[in-house]
Amino acid sequence: MRASAFLLSAATFAIAVPAAAQDVPTTPEQAQMPAQGTANAAVGAQTSDATDADTTRAAEQAPLNAGDIVVTATRRAERLSDVPIAVSAISQESLQNSGATDIRALGQLAPSLLVSSTGSEANASARIRGIGTVGDNPGLESSVAVFIDGVYRSRTGSGLNDLGEVDRIEVLRGPQGTLFGRNASAGLINIITKAPSYTFGGYGEATYGNYNNVRLAGALTGPIIPDMLAFRIDGVFNKRDGFLYDVVNNTDYNDRDRYFVRGQLLFEPSSDIAVRLIGDFTRRNEKCCGAVYVDLREKIDPTPGVPGDFAINPAGNRIVQVMQQLGAIFPSAGDPYNRRIANSPGRAYANVTKDYGGSMQIDWNLGGASLTSITAYREYKSGNAADIDYGSLDIGYRDDDGNAFRQFHTFTQELRLQGSAFDGKLDWLVGGFYSNEDLVVRDNLQFGSQYGLFAACRIVATVNPAAVLRSTTPGSGCLSPVGQAALTQQLGAAAPLIIGNLRRLSGLNNLGDSRADYYQDSENYAAFTHNIFRLTDTISITAGLRYTREEKAFRAFFNNNNTICPQLQAGTAQGGLGGLLANPALASLAGGIITLGCTGNSSSALNALNLNDSFKEDQLTGTGVLSWKPNNNWLVYASYSRGYKAGGYNLDRSDLGTALFPRSNGDVRNLRFDPELVNAYEAGFKFTSADFTLNVAAFRSDFDNFQLNTFNGTNFVVENIGSCSTSLNGGDRDASATTGACTSDVKFGVRSQGVEVEAGLYPARNFSVNMGYTFADTRLRRNLVGSAAGAPLDPALFLLPGNQLSNAPRNVVTLSASWTPELGSSGLSALFYADGRMSSDYNTGSDLFFEKEQDGFFVANARIGLRGPNRVWAVEAWVMNLFDQDYQQVAFNAPFQGAGSQGQVQRFGGVGNQIFTSYLGEPRTYGLTLRTRF
Repeated sequence: MRASAFLLSAATFAIAVPAAAQDVPTTPEQAQMPAQGTANAAVGAQTSDATDADTTRAAEQAPLNAGDIVVTATRRAERLSDVPIAVSAISQESLQNSGATDIRALGQLAPSLLVSSTGSEANASARIRGIGTVGDNPGLESSVAVFIDGVYRSRTGSGLNDLGEVDRIEVLRGPQGTLFGRNASAGLINIITKAPSYTFGGYGEATYGNYNNVRLAGALTGPIIPDMLAFRIDGVFNKRDGFLYDVVNNTDYNDRDRYFVRGQLLFEPSSDIAVRLIGDFTRRNEKCCGAVYVDLREKIDPTPGVPGDFAINPAGNRIVQVMQQLGAIFPSAGDPYNRRIANSPGRAYANVTKDYGGSMQIDWNLGGASLTSITAYREYKSGNAADIDYGSLDIGYRDDDGNAFRQFHTFTQELRLQGSAFDGKLDWLVGGFYSNEDLVVRDNLQFGSQYGLFAACRIVATVNPAAVLRSTTPGSGCLSPVGQAALTQQLGAAAPLIIGNLRRLSGLNNLGDSRADYYQDSENYAAFTHNIFRLTDTISITAGLRYTREEKAFRAFFNNNNTICPQLQAGTAQGGLGGLLANPALASLAGGIITLGCTGNSSSALNALNLNDSFKEDQLTGTGVLSWKPNNNWLVYASYSRGYKAGGYNLDRSDLGTALFPRSNGDVRNLRFDPELVNAYEAGFKFTSADFTLNVAAFRSDFDNFQLNTFNGTNFVVENIGSCSTSLNGGDRDASATTGACTSDVKFGVRSQGVEVEAGLYPARNFSVNMGYTFADTRLRRNLVGSAAGAPLDPALFLLPGNQLSNAPRNVVTLSASWTPELGSSGLSALFYADGRMSSDYNTGSDLFFEKEQDGFFVANARIGLRGPNRVWAVEAWVMNLFDQDYQQVAFNAPFQGAGSQGQVQRFGGVGNQIFTSYLGEPRTYGLTLRTRF
């Protein structure tokens, strides 16, 4: 989509349907009151993390408009217009109007944020300004951290749980580390839930919608001991049919079946001490996530030797034909948005997820300072049983036998001491943070009951696509008598060895990991400080510093019964193909057979390994901000920040090394990746008047060792993306894994730069109009390498140099409008609400293959309702994805199903028969919600 057309469309919609990027929560008057009627502002710190002095100072200034709210993004209660950082704040009412029940839908209201999920909802990924971490590999921490009530959540997937009723959500953009316990390189999502109240009350709501969507939610709060001990209980139940239908197993996928409960106690023995205890439990038992076929075409080179062109093979895709010959069906062929899939019989998804834990926050007013302590322990376990090939041919699976899951045990402790000095000219904060996390990934990935014959047929079809050469007879190696004769004639003396190993490969069925255990134990120690110096009444300098010590230990053990792989890798004398790898005429064919028999390093030889490794790293990061507030309406600021995200281990045996040869204990170093670092610069201004707000920020962030996780159809590969300071002469854009090493300095590999605009119009008390726009040029540099040491870039990533990063649209516009007119003098009021998010084109795949591109699209939500006096009751009709917009979250290479893409054919020639599948966005949903509050 051309930029001019995109912006014109956005402007047209902005006139027709006004909107809001951040319809917001608490006003200064509300912030002055204890949260939910609590006894003192120190407990407002439960909701606001602010001192009494902070809250009082913020409240002394009357709100300039409904959008001028109090936030605690700097751990101090400040009006949004006074905070010299880029932050969006979203209230419970805004979330409710938009239909959001978890962080995924925040993107409708925050243009710089994009949240998506892939193979399961444990694999969520959040991106800010185009920067994020693909969530499929739990060894990688997120570039965008998630905090709930001050507690760090290890991975973004925990934010896809129902949240219950919140006070607000703050989305902080740019590196974080001097204010929050855990550091983040791209941004942070801070979720603050409703605290207990000393006034008895509660709410309840019931929703019914299409796809048999049933959602029940409610809360109860009140005193146990007046003005000393209060409680609150929140609960949510949600069940809904799936958006995808499996025509083989006659069932639906991507359904909802979950419940959530959170209990709280608030204890205030005096006006200076507040203790908040929180315990929560979430259980999800859902079949997620199915994927549809989006591209079944085979691409060929019509003019060999002349790069740049390609054609669709009129004879069809040989891989599709092989699969159909073996009985596969493709119900979404030609129309992926019919949402019909076909999984292997009996290979059901089992994604039971349990997420639970508890925290204790103590706020103690010491007089001249306040002390905050947050202690938390959490456990998270997500099942991972699935049909991993997403098709009806049984190629690969993880069985539902209890040996496929990821599990986190996390303990965190945060301490903060803050206060003011020199008659309020200095606001100081010092803190410490400790976390201990044990991560276990247990895997039972096995080749399916039809894998062996499929793999052998794939080899035969690669040599010659003619169907007459293939046979589906067991033990034939997929060779018909005609095929065997043709191959014997072609290979000569090597034919018996090749044919014998094809037959061996065809017997590779229901073999692989019975149980593989990956352990990553992490300890993190940090000390940080964040200080605001008021040089004059209008000029302030903020200085923050953080020291982080990260220690990680890795170990892995395997119980794998794939005995066919070692036989294929063996030398010629032992009947294997290893000896042919040195034969130029036969190396490609022999290597293909070995690779398919040992894909992902699946081999019984792994059982003898004892993989162990560990590392320690230290980083000093920080921030500096200069701000000027000439009057109550204006704020101008400029900042620099340095951010950090720890290194770790790729918890996938496939990255140990090439599958052509047996692996050794020394290969464990190949699983390690380096820390991600960022230097970020930002300048902006904020204007606030009685009926208008305008926030503008210009930013630039340079990422060193950017952690990129890519699925290439066979393996998950983690690279640290950097750029060589001298030319690689195209070595990063060729098909070789050995060219493109950098012998000079390695610089940053990714730059995100652009402009953010957030505007709000509040012409009347019951009417608000806001719009957000983000232009983010999040681009990879040229002359890319795959590590800080300058290792060559993985050849599958040849499209990356100089291009926009995946899942990073250059233009995003968010719009919303809310009108709640009173209906006469009856006390009744109405609700009219609409929001929308318009996104320009972007690529959804880390390798930027053309088949994974997503055209620009627009998603709108709407809600109308009738509310009783004081909102004691309400009836609301709603629709999400109003125009039933078709779009995909992430497209990917269908596992094992072909090789080669359009881009590879255009650049290097040959044949591209890789099949592509995709996780789709949600279709239109609608329903009716009844609410009551007491």
